[in-house]
Amino acid sequence: MTPPPATDLLSRARTWLAEDPDPDTRAELTALLAAAECGEGEGSEDEARAWSALAERFNGTLRFGTAGLRGEMGAGPTRMNRAVVLRAAAGIAARVRLEDPNGLVVIGYDARHKSAAFARDTAAAVTGAGLRAALLPGPLPTPVLAFAVRRLGAAAGVMVTASHNPARDNGYKVYWRDGAQIVPPLDAAIAAEIDAIASLRDIPLGDSWTSLTAEQTVEPYLARAVATLDPATPRDLAVVYTPLHGVGRDTLLPAFARAGFPAPLVVAAQADPDPDFPTLGFPNPEEPGAMDLAFAAASALGHERAPDLVLANDPDADRLAVAVPLPTAAGPGWRMLHGDEVGALLAAHLVARQARGAFATTIVSSSLLSRIAAAAGLPYAETLTGFKWISRAPGLRYGYEEALGYCTDPDAVRDKDGITAALAIAELATVLKASGRTLADLLDDLALTHGLHATSQLSVRLPELKQITAALDRLREQPPTALGGLRVERAEDLERGADGLPPTDGLRYRLAGGQVDSARVVVRPSGTEPKLKCYLEVVLPVGSGDRLDDARTRADELLAAITRDLAEAAGIPPQ
Repeated sequence: MTPPPATDLLSRARTWLAEDPDPDTRAELTALLAAAECGEGEGSEDEARAWSALAERFNGTLRFGTAGLRGEMGAGPTRMNRAVVLRAAAGIAARVRLEDPNGLVVIGYDARHKSAAFARDTAAAVTGAGLRAALLPGPLPTPVLAFAVRRLGAAAGVMVTASHNPARDNGYKVYWRDGAQIVPPLDAAIAAEIDAIASLRDIPLGDSWTSLTAEQTVEPYLARAVATLDPATPRDLAVVYTPLHGVGRDTLLPAFARAGFPAPLVVAAQADPDPDFPTLGFPNPEEPGAMDLAFAAASALGHERAPDLVLANDPDADRLAVAVPLPTAAGPGWRMLHGDEVGALLAAHLVARQARGAFATTIVSSSLLSRIAAAAGLPYAETLTGFKWISRAPGLRYGYEEALGYCTDPDAVRDKDGITAALAIAELATVLKASGRTLADLLDDLALTHGLHATSQLSVRLPELKQITAALDRLREQPPTALGGLRVERAEDLERGADGLPPTDGLRYRLAGGQVDSARVVVRPSGTEPKLKCYLEVVLPVGSGDRLDDARTRADELLAAITRDLAEAAGIPPQ
């Protein structure tokens, strides 16, 4: 966008300041205005920085979409703040009233900066619109909110969270009466209601919301989560767990206790909710280094007391990371499982428990799930990226996405759930342990049965949106003909739709040759972070006499070569 003229910029900022209900963002904006105006055209560095900051905050708006809202906190319409949240809440309330004039909106929040205030503002706007609002009893995992929407028969739900984004961010996730995240065209309809609000003064605010109790929300969630397990399975399992400074601990520990598992050892430095995430660069278990403290805690127990698993939730506990022991000469080491590996393990566990219904995953996840489902005679669905799409697969029984999200009980939580997924993987690990086997052994079995499905990612954080657009444009204009020594058999522009899926910004390449059963690359912009994300898969046939280690080495070499060629073709630095 072109920056607005100085007079227009100042006018927008002053208008915003006059309405801003938050003393913190009012102080921030007041200081920026003072710095911008004090130089009187002399061009000091402070003045230039202030003008630049004002332009960033007032050049556009933080757009409401299928992910709701997510962005950096601060003053102005392009930031997450109380003024933006009030408008969003009023827009949601207006849309709810069209369907249910007496509808209930359930509101949850995590432990990030301003989350509780954003939740109260949402409740004020909802009740001001004549609807009913109910707040969860404190900072809780996102799946508890998704569960409460369905259990309480709500018309909609709002979760204030930025999930695994950096500490400076916050966000706003919206669910509808079916307990699933919103999708088009509902997102556009809500956005239109938000855009129609001329002034915060036009939003009536109420104070008649209710505060739900743990007995109304957390207790039934825990009861349902534990009921997903087989009470006849063993419970002998040692776990090291970290909530990564998020809200997962106080839900996961009671869940494990009720299920009969020994109490996990919680990583002390990351046990309490802390919106600054002081031990983490990025509070995402997929990021390099995020699991280091958990691995150190596990290794410190030594050989004799080494845990069976290391588990982690992201800050709002809708995702789950799993690591398994990797014995080394120096002592126990740890291997973080890919989301595709955990997704396949949980699928195999559900098949063994005679689960019926559709298995679903996304176009960027491993194709192994399709083979597991086919072998079990179960329906299979492939969707666009995100649980808002997975949750809508017809007849869904199980869904997962490679970004550590798993839905094992869609009738209760129609979204990814890091708590019930932790229970399920713990149950599977104990069943295997009772017969002298491990999760790694089951992964070997799946490779021998269905072929070795090896996946990898190239995820590049780019500071400017135009760099992501440029990379995609380059691939569209000069599509590669080969990647990693494999020929590009088919190139698909996902903006035009593919396989009956709605159009989405991205590219997919089908690769062939080199003695692979199949290979695939998907390139897309992240929906929640300034990243270009590339998802790679190669499938190698594995005969009964083949060595799996050799096949894995070959797969790793192929994935590395594809990554190098893809980075060059897209004009981005290899990671």
